[in-house]
Amino acid sequence: MSESSQWLIFAVIGTGTFALRLSFVELRGWLRLPPGLRRALAYVPAGVLAALVLPAVVFQGKPAHFDWANPQLPAALIAGVVAWTTRSTLLTLASGMSALWPFGHWLG
Repeated sequence: MSESSQWLIFAVIGTGTFALRLSFVELRGWLRLPPGLRRALAYVPAGVLAALVLPAVVFQGKPAHFDWANPQLPAALIAGVVAWTTRSTLLTLASGMSALWPFGHWLG
C-alpha cells in the first residue's frame, strides 16, 4: 500500500468520524430518538468502561488465563460493591486501591 493511499484512508476515516460526532451535536434538536434507544444509550459509558477494565483485571500475563491468586480480582469486587452502593468515584478509587495493596502483599 502506498503512502498516499494510506493518507487518503486516514483522511476518509477521520472525516467520517468527525461527521458522526458532529451529527449528534447538530441534529440534537431535529432528531428525536425513541425512548428505548435513549435508555439503551445511557448504558454505553458503563459498557465501554467494563470492556476496557475487565480484561486488565481478570487476565494477567501474556498467555491470558484466569488466576484466583490475582490480587486485582478481590480489590475490583470490593471497588464494584462500593461503586454500586455509594455512586462515588473518589470513594470507589480509594476503596479499590486500599484493598489492592493488602491483597497484593497477601496473594502476590
